[in-house]
Amino acid sequence: MSKHNKLNIAERLAAAQLAIDAVLADPSVQAALTPYGYDVAAMTAARALYEEVQALTAAQKLEYGEQYEATQLFDAAWVTADAAYINSLQLARIAFKKNSKGQSALGLNGRRKLSYSGWIEQATLFYQGLLATPALQAEMTKYGYNTAKWEAEYALVQAVVAANVVQEREKGEAQDATKARDAALDELDEWLSDFKAVSQIALAKMGQKLEGLGFGPVP
Repeated sequence: MSKHNKLNIAERLAAAQLAIDAVLADPSVQAALTPYGYDVAAMTAARALYEEVQALTAAQKLEYGEQYEATQLFDAAWVTADAAYINSLQLARIAFKKNSKGQSALGLNGRRKLSYSGWIEQATLFYQGLLATPALQAEMTKYGYNTAKWEAEYALVQAVVAANVVQEREKGEAQDATKARDAALDELDEWLSDFKAVSQIALAKMGQKLEGLGFGPVP
């Protein structure tokens, strides 16, 4: 791992910005570096790369903010739907305690799964089974349930599914933004590493100028 990669992103960006802007602001340093391939055009291109990394860093932070928000909304939707589901499940177990067919159709037996995929499977089986079977619904009317109530609760489950779709999309976008930021940052790190090595040669007799780039004196 290079020295630059041991620094955090803000420090790496600051180091590149200092070196680039110090050259662009000092004609004498420009004159010393130009013969080595670092003329104003090259430094301007480096400045553009630095600005690209800054923009990608900001975009990455935004994407992760959107991911965190989507996860919070997903978690909240899941808590709401699960509370309704568990309450109805407990009542259904009472209503169908002597109805093995109903128990099987609604998946009433066994422990509830804790994973998202397991929860969705069990909750979907429960509500779809009830909504597709009026006879089973009729068994629950004594507890104040009707088709509208089942539909409303199933809508909560479907809202969880929709929230998860958004969450997964935001995760993907955040990961893509990180990859783009990291690729550009690695390019900037490599440029700065080469530039520093060349500068220590080109500015060997201009110690203060070299220090002004943030590189310190020649070892």
